[in-house]
Amino acid sequence: MPRVLVPIAEGFEEIEAISIVDVLRRAGIEVIMGTLNENLLVKGAHGISVQADCPIKNYSVDDFDMIVLPGGWGGTKALASDSTLQTFLQSMDAQGKNIGAICAAPYALYTAGVLKEGYTCYPSVEEQIETAGYRGDADAVVESGNIMTSRGPGTAICFGLAIVKKLVGDESYASLRSGLLADYCASL
Repeated sequence: MPRVLVPIAEGFEEIEAISIVDVLRRAGIEVIMGTLNENLLVKGAHGISVQADCPIKNYSVDDFDMIVLPGGWGGTKALASDSTLQTFLQSMDAQGKNIGAICAAPYALYTAGVLKEGYTCYPSVEEQIETAGYRGDADAVVESGNIMTSRGPGTAICFGLAIVKKLVGDESYASLRSGLLADYCASL
């Protein structure tokens, strides 16, 4: 089964991180929640603390099939300024591995130089990104090459399902979408 890294930093958007991790694990995908430092208990943007698995420095790009960044402006700023994570993103992109980001997190892809033309993000975050091709609310999930982006908390389950579809196929995606009562994600 595929293995996905979900890095979280203080100020991350809880709905996005937990929804993505939950949906992927329901599909049988191994998910590692990583931190930027040794502190494994990370407080989200709305005061909910989450226990991560391990610092990202303990892993290499070869350990994962995909990396997915949750949003939240505080967490995104930390991800965008962390040299270890930025190098990780650049290495993933250089190997053509899948990269995902939701809400404000496409900004961290932009700072790493891996965001492709044709993306979406939380409204107003695009003003911080100088990459062309912002798609606004045209789609809940946008794919451009090896990069997947999504809009925010309300699209987190659909984003997780789109990742499932990409990594383990249509059958798992359809079954999980049905079980989650997420038929509103059917246009993926």
